Amino acid sequence: MSYTRKLALRNYIVEIFLLVASLIIIVPLLMMIFGSFMTSSEVLRFKLALPDKWMFSNYTQVFKEGGLGRAFLNGLLITGVSSIVNIITSSAAAFILVRRESKLSSFLYMFFFMGLIAPMSIITTIRVVQWLGFYGSITSVIFIYAALNVAFSVFLYSGFIKSIPRALDEVAFLEGASMLAVFFRIITPLIVPVNATVAIMVFMSVWNDITIPLYFLTDSSDWTMPLSVYNFYGKYSRDWNLIFADLVMTSLPVLVLYLFAQKYIVSGLTAGAVKG
Repeated sequence: MSYTRKLALRNYIVEIFLLVASLIIIVPLLMMIFGSFMTSSEVLRFKLALPDKWMFSNYTQVFKEGGLGRAFLNGLLITGVSSIVNIITSSAAAFILVRRESKLSSFLYMFFFMGLIAPMSIITTIRVVQWLGFYGSITSVIFIYAALNVAFSVFLYSGFIKSIPRALDEVAFLEGASMLAVFFRIITPLIVPVNATVAIMVFMSVWNDITIPLYFLTDSSDWTMPLSVYNFYGKYSRDWNLIFADLVMTSLPVLVLYLFAQKYIVSGLTAGAVKG
């Protein structure tokens, strides 16, 4: 057997294995989707089958009684603002760290890099937020999410900014531009691919998280959609059809975003990691 045929055979085997492995995710996902259209008694069979009667009213009931409209707006506000704050602060920090080659810059870069490894301390963070005076507000959650994703964002921005020639900065300085002008007028337009990647990654991580809102939002009216599932399950723990409908509606925004933006994720990760 030639090398080409061996390579093709190996690729087929890998593809078959991946297809079979994907059933671990696809089967429970389809059970959840089909179950969201079933009756409360039918869904208890937990089988991969189409519903006998499609109950579209489940989604209407969940949306009204679960308060998903308010939760959706809360999640959109938190994820949107935290993404913007993260992009601005991380890109500016990466620009300074890359352009200023010093021992302090190298130390700070490693300090940011440690953020990818070091876990978050909930108790310490709660005390800090209480000391700042905005514990229990949406503002605290926004700042926490922006800070939690800084390490990964700085890592991506640094790799991409290193590939931008310093000559562009020097020409701008000779023309009398300040550091801020160089960053916003020259660097910012060039890092758009990484901006898109960071925005999508932060959006997905923030949207799906329930830990931070659970600890830092004292008012249930400020909860996001994933956390509303936790609250909804407490009221309708026996109605799995309604719980499945809630889960589908909660995961749908992230799924749609990922399907339409996955090419930006791949391109941005490649730009931020390989070029550096």
